[in-house]
Amino acid sequence: MSLQSVRDFFAEKAPDISVIESPISSATVPLAAEAYGVEPGRIAKTLSLRIGERVILIVAAGTSRMDNKKVKAAFGGKPKMLGLEEVAEVTGHEVGGVCPFGLKAPLPVYCDISLKAFDVVVPAAGSTHSAVRITPERMAELTAAEWVDVCETRSEAR
Repeated sequence: MSLQSVRDFFAEKAPDISVIESPISSATVPLAAEAYGVEPGRIAKTLSLRIGERVILIVAAGTSRMDNKKVKAAFGGKPKMLGLEEVAEVTGHEVGGVCPFGLKAPLPVYCDISLKAFDVVVPAAGSTHSAVRITPERMAELTAAEWVDVCETRSEAR
């Protein structure tokens, strides 16, 4: 159902974008980079977080790491990753296929500025074997995402 909800999302909002499928799993950043023939940074990973009573999604470059201090400053609370069952329940997507498209119910989406280093990124598309190729700006536009600076890139990591 999740893959179909993403297909439906693009059919309605961006019919020029096609979901691509891979015979091999793209459930992790390294697997997705291999499956779609791109460097790991281009994989747009979606983090599902609870901050207080709110659940939000943050989409970031595959090689970036969430900076808890930056997240706390931006959202006013300590972030906690959702558990496996909760991710599927809240987003409608299985872990490894979570994306900001075709969600079970609307959620606030934020795009980390780490994505701006790339002209095209490859986020999942609702399953562990699907993705789309999209510009970061178009992804933010289609999902009504706000841009935030809440991650550190590998070079900033200690």
